[in-house]
Amino acid sequence: MTEIIGVRFRDNGKIYYFRPEGNKLSVDDHVIVETVRGVEYGTVVLSNREIGSDDFNGDIKPIRRVANEDDAVQYEENKVKAAKAMEVCAKKIDKHGLDMKLIETEYTFDCNKLIFYFAAEGRVDFRELVKDLAAEFHTRIELRQIGVRDETRLLGGLGICGRELCCHTFLSDFGGVSIKMAKEQNLAMTPSKISGVCGRLMCCLKNEQKAYEYLNAKMPQVGDEVITPNGDVAEVKNINVLRETVRAIIRTGEEDFDIVEYKVDDLKFTPRKRKPAQPKKDNQANSQELAELDNEDRKYGIED
Repeated sequence: MTEIIGVRFRDNGKIYYFRPEGNKLSVDDHVIVETVRGVEYGTVVLSNREIGSDDFNGDIKPIRRVANEDDAVQYEENKVKAAKAMEVCAKKIDKHGLDMKLIETEYTFDCNKLIFYFAAEGRVDFRELVKDLAAEFHTRIELRQIGVRDETRLLGGLGICGRELCCHTFLSDFGGVSIKMAKEQNLAMTPSKISGVCGRLMCCLKNEQKAYEYLNAKMPQVGDEVITPNGDVAEVKNINVLRETVRAIIRTGEEDFDIVEYKVDDLKFTPRKRKPAQPKKDNQANSQELAELDNEDRKYGIED
């Protein structure tokens, strides 16, 4: 068994695991750790616990030490320095005429590296910019290009639900989503309805997917024939997955019919086998799916 703690470096960032080295740490304590980027100041989000050796691949690094008040002061000073560095970098980007959008700047805790996050449509030749920044700040410079999802996560905002974006508040990893998930949940196939602020498919499509897959497996599909409690044969007109109800057409004559709503448990039918929606992690693939939907909307005159 190995004793570990969970540490985050951002409020909504991924959790990394370290050995506490005999320290008893609580949630919201701060520690100084060594990462691939250098020395970092992190917040404990999982207190001491033991895990089996088979639960992790590779070595778990120990923390350097528990952070003190001086470390907290330095951490805040680094954020102020990073904000000033961002202003300088923005001016140098304009000077070099580079087509890139500066998103965020941060120092590692020991100030051995200054990282600039930016977004751009394509590749950017920023070699001269790096030279200028290195001469200005006298430290290692890293320019990291990020996608629209990561840009939205860093900047934050409000979703169509009216709440803060999931990726900016609690979502530590982007889950794979696909158009089929939206179809499974009977959502309107309009890009503006199923895409987030970032322009990609909404991450929350995955949140309820398993529930919809379970409920849909119990439901008939539109056009299927079902047997009603009275023994009549009826054709499914539409379904309400969350209420688990079915509206079906019962023919009472050549041109006469009734539309009756039933609880799905009161009907007899053979459920169709459904293939689970396969998530797509490739943002470009999701973007292509939305573009195809957008083209279909224009073709058929569909508006928001």
